Amino acid sequence: MGRKNRNRQRAQQNRDGRPEGKRNRDDAGWGAGYSEIIKENKLFEHYYTELKIVPEGEFEQFMEAMREPLPATIRITGYKSHAKEILHTLKEKYFKEVQDLEVDGQKIEAPQPLSWYPDELAWHTNLSRKILRKSPLLEKFHQFLVSETESGNISRQEAVSMIPPLLLKIEPQHKILDMCAAPGSKTAQLIEMLHSDMDVPFPEGFVIANDVDNKRCYLLVHQAKRLNSPCIMVVNHDASSIPRLHFDQDGKKEVLFYDRILCDVPCSGDGTMRKNIDVWKKWTTSNSLHLHGLQIRIAVRGVEQLAVGGRMVYSTCSLNPIEDEAVIAALLEKSEGALELADASADLPGLKYMPGVTSWKVMSKEGQWFSDWSEVPASRHTQIRPTMFPPTDPEKLANMKLERCMRILPHHQNTGGFFVAVLVKKEPMPWNRRYPKLRNKEVNSSSEAAAASEELQEGESLADVPPADGSSTDAPVEALEGETPAEGNPSVPDTPDPSEVKKDHVCGPPPPKKMKLFGFKEDPFVFLTEDDPIFSPLQAFYDLSPDFPKLNVLTRTREGKKRNLYMVSKELRNVLLNNSERMKVINTGVKVWSRNNDGEQFGCAFRLAQEGIYTLCPYIRGRIIKIGVEDVKVLLTQENPFFSELGDDAHTQAKKLEMGSIVLRYLPDPQDLDAPQCPIDLCGWRGKTSIRPFVSRNECLHYLRMVGVEVFRDKQGKRNGGSTETQEGSTEDAEGLSREADLLEQEGEETEPNSSECNINGTEPVSSTCDGPPS
Repeated sequence: MGRKNRNRQRAQQNRDGRPEGKRNRDDAGWGAGYSEIIKENKLFEHYYTELKIVPEGEFEQFMEAMREPLPATIRITGYKSHAKEILHTLKEKYFKEVQDLEVDGQKIEAPQPLSWYPDELAWHTNLSRKILRKSPLLEKFHQFLVSETESGNISRQEAVSMIPPLLLKIEPQHKILDMCAAPGSKTAQLIEMLHSDMDVPFPEGFVIANDVDNKRCYLLVHQAKRLNSPCIMVVNHDASSIPRLHFDQDGKKEVLFYDRILCDVPCSGDGTMRKNIDVWKKWTTSNSLHLHGLQIRIAVRGVEQLAVGGRMVYSTCSLNPIEDEAVIAALLEKSEGALELADASADLPGLKYMPGVTSWKVMSKEGQWFSDWSEVPASRHTQIRPTMFPPTDPEKLANMKLERCMRILPHHQNTGGFFVAVLVKKEPMPWNRRYPKLRNKEVNSSSEAAAASEELQEGESLADVPPADGSSTDAPVEALEGETPAEGNPSVPDTPDPSEVKKDHVCGPPPPKKMKLFGFKEDPFVFLTEDDPIFSPLQAFYDLSPDFPKLNVLTRTREGKKRNLYMVSKELRNVLLNNSERMKVINTGVKVWSRNNDGEQFGCAFRLAQEGIYTLCPYIRGRIIKIGVEDVKVLLTQENPFFSELGDDAHTQAKKLEMGSIVLRYLPDPQDLDAPQCPIDLCGWRGKTSIRPFVSRNECLHYLRMVGVEVFRDKQGKRNGGSTETQEGSTEDAEGLSREADLLEQEGEETEPNSSECNINGTEPVSSTCDGPPS
């Protein structure tokens, strides 16, 4: 109430005492809206006209494209084997329905695939949210996009944002670091590529997704959790000083180097003017001047941790050479031949781009141009740095091959502006020539200690990477060579507190005294031992195969009853156990079982969780009911269907099983091309005479569409589809419940199953003592 009254008072003051047309800063975001922002910035036009980044004669076309709204783009996830089914549904149903449609006199353009994205898995359209809601046919399409996005089957992602992961050339065995990951659309792409073979539940590789902002890390968790991968870990660190990690290999502790690194650094974002309209009035040359140093520090930290032979993609959504080619040139010069710019011209056939520029000027905040560092007066040396200029030696500049960088301009393919460069590491960085030593490794003699210290200091001067907190570069000998000192930085603890002795199989957060700058306190990650008593009933009830990886199971509780059980890959377990004091883990693993106390009377207190069903199913040999297409329709449209409503085969199988958690498995029939051609696994509960699936609302809609049942909400909020028409909350309500449950779980609170796990009618899941339709 107080806030509304204050706003009302401000509005009254505006009417009474302020000249007409002059707005208070507080009113700008609420009363103005984007419609009042004039898409003009003379300094921007002057700056890029002088730099000549746009081909001659195309600048007007470039500016016109920048003023047009950005087309919507969607990407069908390649992680799940359902991608082809979703693509078939889109092409054969929704795209055909909208291609000849007119709304308010505007002809709707049929969505088109991005020519350079593999397998037609990315599409763009001129449909806006406003247009989507004006036509009943488009309303169905909109609901389809919302529910499939929440289920993790579709990602609404800007086209140019899809480029960096593709250029990394991910393989299932790769260890991947995403340095500045939030909000997570590129991270999701990396996870999908890691799971390109759905028959492998635990790929050898993994993704570590990092972000410096604690709150944005939870957004990142929400994005990653949609993909239900056991191979993702979200951490919270400053990317410019992200700690070097260790892992056990053949009984020895080794340093972890990444095969692939995505370095999508913070930038001024002037390539995003088509969607971030505020950039038009906020853009100045000082933005790039302020960010240049940080971008170099992050990039240097990335290549330090890149394995020899590995690839790092550096990208920005800025068109400014100071944030783009200047950073790459500085990195190549410091590397002394250890890095090479890769030629990615043939990697994405169909993508139109401009080569990187090899000459540019630098403008000061006051608008003065400089062509060389020697022209910069001493009074400007704190604002403008030597690394902002192109190399003056023509031979050195030619050897860098900066033209291999890729610049995407908006008017060439109706996209945002973007910059991307692919770096390959040929040998260790010059300040890391020797293999990095592990922490606490003893130095045999004082002469060795002096030599190591001298080399480290030399390396840091070569790298020109001062610590973000301004601490001394005289690192202790125990630090890793080339590693930024950790003094005053809680994200890179120097040495573990002796009082914080790590317990076996427990990966706790860093000691509280080192978490002052961070957000929520995270629960520990406790790995179960092979002889944990919890496994005996699980093994017997679900008939788990002998090769079930018990050591990969973890909980978030040290004491008391375990509410949920999660699984991670073997490699991520290795990383967690060896680095719990060095990094702050926000989230990892995928939930595979949830406690159901009523289930104890049937032999097992844990029911299967749909999130981890595709991870767990390869190891489950019992409690499986094979179902057909008609069974899927019955289970997801009817409330607590009786066994007799299922097909004969499913009915017979259900009668043979005891009460409790089950797997409902659909296997494709190659002869029936109208049916889904991919396997489907659903979690369910076998009652006395009925079966209930445990599937979230959006996944329920997804599976129904796969079997040919379209369910949508009309304007009055009623669900229509199949043989049902029930009053129910909106899809957005279901999203809210899902997100609320995610946040509670991320903050260490466990939640009971709620209405986000249900059939299409939205009723609460039945407990083990219920049977048949609820009264």
